[in-house]
Amino acid sequence: MRPKVRLETRVPTLSGKEALILGLLLKAPSSETYGLELVGRSANMLKRGTVYVTLNRMEGKGYIESRQEEQQANISGAPRRLYRVTGYGEKIYEAWQLAREALRVRSLSLGGAA
Repeated sequence: MRPKVRLETRVPTLSGKEALILGLLLKAPSSETYGLELVGRSANMLKRGTVYVTLNRMEGKGYIESRQEEQQANISGAPRRLYRVTGYGEKIYEAWQLAREALRVRSLSLGGAA
């Protein structure tokens, strides 16, 4: 008997904050970034109180992955968590960008403003 495979049947979603984080992470896709660095690079669009909740949710969706920074002998304090985009997250972001562009084109063709 074969094990049951559960296929995802819902279209993935991407909130504005998630899109912002993916965009920031994709500016340097080969490097890892910590949460407070994202807050600093977001031009006040991300706040300390929500960035880690959003990062945790995104990791659960498979858009990003993280690892604990190795403890430095000469630095006190808890090690930071480092984040980077997964291949899946990159594809979700690309699809989101295409959908936004399609809506913009549609709006223009219907006589709306860009």
